[in-house]
Amino acid sequence: MAKNKEFSPFKNESDCIQIGDDLTIENRVDRISIFGSIDLTLDKGGLKAARELKAILDMTLTEMEKVELPEKVAIAKPKIVDNPF
Repeated sequence: MAKNKEFSPFKNESDCIQIGDDLTIENRVDRISIFGSIDLTLDKGGLKAARELKAILDMTLTEMEKVELPEKVAIAKPKIVDNPF
C-alpha cells in the first residue's frame, strides 16, 4: 500500500499517505481528503499506483457501507486563534 503506511479510513485525524509523487490522501474521522494528481501510466508503475488507489477507495467504501450515514456531514469551519509567539 502506498509509500507510507497502512491506512484505516475514518479512524483518526493523523494518517496521511502518498501515491506517486503528487497524490495525497489524508484521513479524518468524518472525511477522507484526496488532493493532487496522478498519472496512471500504461506500465508496471502505473498498474501499481492504480492498485494502491483502488485499495484505498475499496477500504473507504467498506467503512462507509458499515454504518448508517447522514444525508450530509456538518464540517466545522476552522477557528482563527491569536499567534502564541
